[in-house]
Amino acid sequence: MQSTDISIIIPLFNEEESLPELADWIERVCAEHGYSHEVIMIDDGSTDDSWKVVQELSEQYAAVKGIKFQRNYGKSAALNEGFKAARGNVVITMDADLQDSPDEIPELYRMIAVEGYDLVSGWKKVRHDNALTKNLPSKLYNAVNRRISGIRLHDMNCGLKSYNKKVVKSIEVYGEMHRFIPVLAKWAGFRKIGEKVVVHRARKYGVSKFGWERFINGFLDLLSVQFMGRFGKKPMHFFGTLGTLTFLLGFLLTIYLVVLRFIDDGVFLTNRPPFYLALTTMIIGTQFFLTGFVAELVSRNAADRNHYLIEEKIGLN
Repeated sequence: MQSTDISIIIPLFNEEESLPELADWIERVCAEHGYSHEVIMIDDGSTDDSWKVVQELSEQYAAVKGIKFQRNYGKSAALNEGFKAARGNVVITMDADLQDSPDEIPELYRMIAVEGYDLVSGWKKVRHDNALTKNLPSKLYNAVNRRISGIRLHDMNCGLKSYNKKVVKSIEVYGEMHRFIPVLAKWAGFRKIGEKVVVHRARKYGVSKFGWERFINGFLDLLSVQFMGRFGKKPMHFFGTLGTLTFLLGFLLTIYLVVLRFIDDGVFLTNRPPFYLALTTMIIGTQFFLTGFVAELVSRNAADRNHYLIEEKIGLN
């Protein structure tokens, strides 16, 4: 089978107005640079005519392929299915709302194919969003991300990214983890992560699909991905260690109280308040230990967590 230069993955939800213009723009850029390419549009349960538009575009352009979800699963699910279907040596993701410019494709491709980056993330240095509701929270959010993850990206959540094919075939994106794909890539062993300033265009059609809750959820997801990166395959190392230390603290306190009982036999153990603290600590330690066992069982039987109901596909096996 002939190698494909670029796979362009576009998750979408109710974007019927922007899709024709986006597809035409991508085709012009790829034709101008002579790229062999495929455009995989993932309809995440749209309630408008987005899927009908994708079907029409697949007839108009041989490169356009489509995946339609039975219902709305979220951007992470859409990207994960796109990554599984991608055949290109370089994989580029972009949003469907035309705020990401296809003119960025050649440089994003070059940084992966020529400079050897594993992942390149876009940086919307100049944004056309509301300063109070989007720009300021986004800066704070990214500052926290940099601090916790150690990855020096200014805009980790930018939808415009490019990847070496090995990266997208090595990571699993689920829940709301699309915000932290660079972190997932880092934990998978891909260290050459770069950044490129990209144009952020004003929204031409539709409205934003994201609200304030994404910042709270995003922070919680960052903690989750950090934990999963370190202990996802070995949760007993975390819970077992915590349980052992907690139980040992309670046990040593109990020994101390027993010694006191022999020294001062006028006071029963149950009459000493520290006895109940020791008992509670040992119980909590035991619970941590049992949590570790359960987590080990879950981690070894979670192969089906990325199972989505796909209603229809176009141009894909």
